[in-house]
Amino acid sequence: MTRVLIVDDQELFRDSLSIILKSDGETEAAAAACVDEALSYLEREKYDVVLMDIRMPGRDGVEGTRLIKNRFPDVKVIVLTTFDDDEYVYGAFKYGASGYLLKGCSRAELFEAIHLALSGSAMINPEIAVKVIRQFSEMAKRSEVIRVNDTHASELNESEIRIIREVGHGLSNREISATLYLSEGTVRNYISSILMKLELRDRTQLAIWAVQKGMTG
Repeated sequence: MTRVLIVDDQELFRDSLSIILKSDGETEAAAAACVDEALSYLEREKYDVVLMDIRMPGRDGVEGTRLIKNRFPDVKVIVLTTFDDDEYVYGAFKYGASGYLLKGCSRAELFEAIHLALSGSAMINPEIAVKVIRQFSEMAKRSEVIRVNDTHASELNESEIRIIREVGHGLSNREISATLYLSEGTVRNYISSILMKLELRDRTQLAIWAVQKGMTG
């Protein structure tokens, strides 16, 4: 049974989303009206996924993502919003969001996003995928240079380099799988191995490093 926590200041939306999630018979859903309430829920009970509204009074979804990932790193956060502002796209992924969907997404897209998040991949709504890629590029230009283990970087094989290039393009594990004709499990294992080899914290750092090294051109 997958346990999902909805965080949204609109009661009607919370209630509607709860009904949709419970309809598959394999998902439990609870709801919080703000980030602080969500943190209280997470301290008391275990949840697999948080569906996070990006714009709320007080702490917004970007700050909520940061706090949740810092305190509960195993919890997956999927951002839901009616907006596609660049700053939110960047912020949510910077702090470890596992997906970003517009609130008008279909039921199938919602469940797919949860499935992908739990499998270690990411769901990005097509309308904002280009923005994510642009943010990676701009962030790489203005950020400090990402440092890696140079010895291990020089030993990357062609398959690893192809994986890194696609991560730098903003592709999810599923998209990389389809592009390179590999299973999602193989892609996931490659990325875990690459992060360990280069001594990087997460996929975002890997993407920035790929852009800074000119591997996405």
